[in-house]
Amino acid sequence: MSAFENYAREARDLEHEIATKGIILGINWDDPVQVRELARQAMDCRIGAIDCEPDDPQDRSRLELFGIIQLMLKVMKESADDQIHTHGGPIWKTLARALWAEHDLRMK
Repeated sequence: MSAFENYAREARDLEHEIATKGIILGINWDDPVQVRELARQAMDCRIGAIDCEPDDPQDRSRLELFGIIQLMLKVMKESADDQIHTHGGPIWKTLARALWAEHDLRMK
């Protein structure tokens, strides 16, 4: 990835999508237990591991959110590789903290 990548814009766009999916899923970003459970589910998600009804907006949104989380982590890694510290706004930071907490728990 090039240092010319607009990581701040990507973070902003991804956070918007995270917020949108959060509305559909009824996520309260101020509830650390709920956000931690979401992080746990995202880290456990594997292709074919979740039954998804294509016509169910909740199922579709959850899977799309897990994909967006992967993109979020990729943007942070690639920007760090370019010596740029990238993060989004409050939802991004809340979700990132929950993901790191879940990661750290699994590394013990």
